[in-house]
Amino acid sequence: MTGSILPIALGFAFVCVSASIVLNLFRLWRGPLSADRILAVDTLTINAIAMIVLFGIAYTTPDYFEAALLLAMVGFVGTVAYCKFLLRGDIVE
Repeated sequence: MTGSILPIALGFAFVCVSASIVLNLFRLWRGPLSADRILAVDTLTINAIAMIVLFGIAYTTPDYFEAALLLAMVGFVGTVAYCKFLLRGDIVE
């Protein structure tokens, strides 16, 4: 019985994450502040990680999970660099 629920749950999750990505793209485009755009990019990174994990569950392969982990590390470093640039105007001291 649980095998028949998984495709329905995955479909619902794909729709929810896709809607979240669209709303984040709207916030990225609309702004109005730089902090809003940085937050939108960080949230888009989290949504991309969720989408990659969903693909990993759908295709039952562990390769997608490694890609999601790499994107999480790069996304964190990118967000910290954007925030540091916004606060100080320079990334490297």
